[in-house]
Amino acid sequence: MKLRYLATVVALALTTVAALAQSKDTPRLGNTGLYFNPIATRVSNSVADYGPFAFLGQNSTSQVFYGYNMGGFYDFYHAGSVSAGFDVRFADQHANNAMLRDFMMGIRVSGSPFERPIHPYIQASVGYGTTKAPVATVHVTKVTYAVYGGVDYQIARHVDFRVLELGYSPLTTVGSATVGAGGNIAVPSSKLITFSSGLVFRF
Repeated sequence: MKLRYLATVVALALTTVAALAQSKDTPRLGNTGLYFNPIATRVSNSVADYGPFAFLGQNSTSQVFYGYNMGGFYDFYHAGSVSAGFDVRFADQHANNAMLRDFMMGIRVSGSPFERPIHPYIQASVGYGTTKAPVATVHVTKVTYAVYGGVDYQIARHVDFRVLELGYSPLTTVGSATVGAGGNIAVPSSKLITFSSGLVFRF
C-alpha cells in the first residue's frame, strides 16, 4: 500500500520535470483549481489507549495513515500578486484497518512573491473528521479545524505541480472515552500532521 502511493508521487514528479522546459514562459490561467492527490497523515497521542476502541491500536501512541485527498478552490479576490478565495476538500485514509476521513472548508490566500512559476499559499479551514478503530464498527465524527500551507509550481497554462503541502489539525478520535466504554483510559485529542503532493488543474 505504501509503495503504491510513493510510486504515484514519483510519477507526478517525473511529469513535472518533463514539462518544465516547454512551460517556462507559459502564462498561468484560471481562478478555479481542482486536485486529486495522495496524502499521508501522522496521527499521534500523548497517551496510549487500549481496548476494542483504540484508534491507533493497542497501547500505541502514533500511526501513519495513507490515502487520497480531493478538492477544489476558487479565488474571488485579487490585489496585485495576492489572491484570496475558498477551498473545499475531502480526505480518505487508512492504516492498520483503522479509518480516518475528513471534510474541510476554509479561506485560502495565495501569492506570487517570487518570479513565476512559484506560488505559495496558506489556508485555514473548519470541518469534521470521522474515525473508526481497527477492530470495531463504531464511527465517531467530531468538529475540527486545520491549517495548511504549501507551494504550487506552474508546469503548464492549466496545470500546477503541488510540490508539497503540510497541514496541522487536532481531532478527537474514536476511543474508550468518546465511545463511552467505561474503565479504559481517556485519551486526549490526537495531533494530525499531513503531507500531500500532486497536480492541480486550473480553469
